[in-house]
Amino acid sequence: MAHLFVLILCYLLGSIPFGLIIGQIICGTDPRQDGSGNIGATNVARVCGKNAGFWTLVLDIAKGFAAVLLAQAVSDGGFFLGLAALVAIVGHMFSVFLHGHGGKGVATFVGAFLGLTPGAILVAVIVFFLVLHLYGYVSLASLAMATALPIVLLFAGEWGLLLPTLAASALIFWKHKDNIERLLAGTEHPWKCSKAEEA
Repeated sequence: MAHLFVLILCYLLGSIPFGLIIGQIICGTDPRQDGSGNIGATNVARVCGKNAGFWTLVLDIAKGFAAVLLAQAVSDGGFFLGLAALVAIVGHMFSVFLHGHGGKGVATFVGAFLGLTPGAILVAVIVFFLVLHLYGYVSLASLAMATALPIVLLFAGEWGLLLPTLAASALIFWKHKDNIERLLAGTEHPWKCSKAEEA
């Protein structure tokens, strides 16, 4: 029962819509009504500026990390910890506080796996920034990172984490389905912080 209770708490942690909260506090805007309509750091930065985007990013990473720390208090089993990470990411994507809606889970993905396997997520984050630098698309960089992490874990022999990581990566791809269509069509918007000068 303790394990189930912790998983429920991990989901609730992941469900906290920091992008919405910060958007309303900093610029009085609901990011779901502007830009891409997403509550993640990228859209919050576009809508409200770099400062708002930065704090959304930090807090979305932190809630994934906190979920894993919470799970580690009751178990050190790799599969359970990976499941806790997955549940936190699912919480961000399908938040109980937003009637089952949410963000794309990338920052929470980073935070959760930072708590589980910092070396592997560091490699994946490097891939993210490399792709972002080369192509300028946050969506493409996010997909590259979600692809890189399970590959790194496979080579590292982290078998207990592999299945939850593959599930989390698959969900990130599914959440980016519209971005993938735009990338294939050549209509995806490159990264641009529209209110950068005002933040």
